[in-house]
Amino acid sequence: MAFNDVAPDWKEFIETEFEQPYFKKLSSFLKEEYEQHTILPPKTKIFAAFEATPLHNVKVVILGQDPYPTPGHAHGLCFSVLPDVFPLPKSLNNIYKEISSDLNQNPPKNGYLMHWAEQGVFLLNTVLTVRKGDPQSHANQGWEEFTDKVIGKINDLPHPVVFLLWGSRAQSKKILIDTKKHYILEAPHPSPLSAHRGFFGCRHFSKTNAFLLERNLEPIAW
Repeated sequence: MAFNDVAPDWKEFIETEFEQPYFKKLSSFLKEEYEQHTILPPKTKIFAAFEATPLHNVKVVILGQDPYPTPGHAHGLCFSVLPDVFPLPKSLNNIYKEISSDLNQNPPKNGYLMHWAEQGVFLLNTVLTVRKGDPQSHANQGWEEFTDKVIGKINDLPHPVVFLLWGSRAQSKKILIDTKKHYILEAPHPSPLSAHRGFFGCRHFSKTNAFLLERNLEPIAW
């Protein structure tokens, strides 16, 4: 797994984790999976979130579940797809609907969320790989231990961070976050199955920006 391009302040952390027994086991599993199946995203994109958003720049965290299992969609940033992917995945389409309603603005022209990542929005899936067409196929292989430690690193930052926890899986990570220091916003998942149960109308995007502005931080151009 290539991670040479990750931001310097993530690199030492990832190198340390690579040496841990759980990650060596995960690496062996992934080597076999990439040889025998179509695995998403491509190996070069597994750590894309760590390339796009240096640790010290993290202002907002959005937690996803695992990558899109459709070839050509996943590229290492949760909920994001490459610029030429249409129609948009349904969860992302619902995120855009909420942004339009919350901020009274037109939705972005495509589903590529790199412009969020470059502003300090860390787009982290809790599992970083998946088999084509088989959601959650790489769950419980070690990724969760790694991403829990990633959340721990963000939790230890000296500045407050906004955590957007959508759905029960993301909300289960709340125990890893110091709620006295950081700002947690919770809502149902934006998938079509649950978006109408409270994701629509949650106004997380304006609330995030209000929190950042109160601390003299640049708001996110959603």
